[in-house]
Amino acid sequence: MLISSRPGSLAADRSVGMTSATDSKLSSPLSSPHRTTIGRLDGDLHHVAPSVGRWKHGAMDIVSTPDILEAIATGLQDWRKLAQPIVARYRTPDPVRGAAFVAAVAQAAVTVGQDPEIRLGRGVVDLALSTAGDKGGRWVTAQDIELARTISKLAREHGLTALPGEVTQLELALDTADDTAVSPFWSALLTGAPDHVVGDTVLDPTNRVPSVWFQATDAHPPPRQRWHIDLWLAPEVADDRIAAAVAAGGTVVDASEAPSFTVLADPEGNKVCVCTALDRD
Repeated sequence: MLISSRPGSLAADRSVGMTSATDSKLSSPLSSPHRTTIGRLDGDLHHVAPSVGRWKHGAMDIVSTPDILEAIATGLQDWRKLAQPIVARYRTPDPVRGAAFVAAVAQAAVTVGQDPEIRLGRGVVDLALSTAGDKGGRWVTAQDIELARTISKLAREHGLTALPGEVTQLELALDTADDTAVSPFWSALLTGAPDHVVGDTVLDPTNRVPSVWFQATDAHPPPRQRWHIDLWLAPEVADDRIAAAVAAGGTVVDASEAPSFTVLADPEGNKVCVCTALDRD
């Protein structure tokens, strides 16, 4: 369970259709508005209830995206399906009542063995529900749907107002001709380890950063980079993170301004700055 009192974005899985002979609208842990096929999934899926879009993934009872949308339309109006999770936002009149609601949600989640992400912000509480697979993929399960119903009931009991139109999830998409070459670099840089890659997506297990997915393109000369990521870290871990990124295939492009910032590049030349608060006015 993640509970944060800082502003920040929710990171997690995309959902569009996965090309399949049995169900073209399966909610995948690795899908995006720009992608129509999934090459590598987080383990084996077993279709258990075609009429209701339910799938088995190990012990998880996965719910298809169409059925998630149906649940939202018929009782879960507080919630919306984003890339991976179902999410809700509630307005809170003050931090004390917000914290009381968070405590009630945490207790309900522990009771049913679920692990929601909760953010207590200024005047709002954000919640995201999904279930992690053994290899890091994220799915919405029947248990997540039931917990969402419980949370909506708790929100009403605490007098909170749902703000479904305000939910947001940021993902970063990088064009690449070879995601297997660049994904270890971005995983090591963003998460601290090169193996937080699920299919063609980097997913931070604790959602400190947005997910990064790699959109397949033909090989071409690197274009002029129009934007880049500034990754801010605690100064004491910056050198280790840079070393991990270099070990995963990256290069140091410019360290002349270190420790304020260091410019790195992935194997295809995409640049990123590792930043700290040191040596700044």
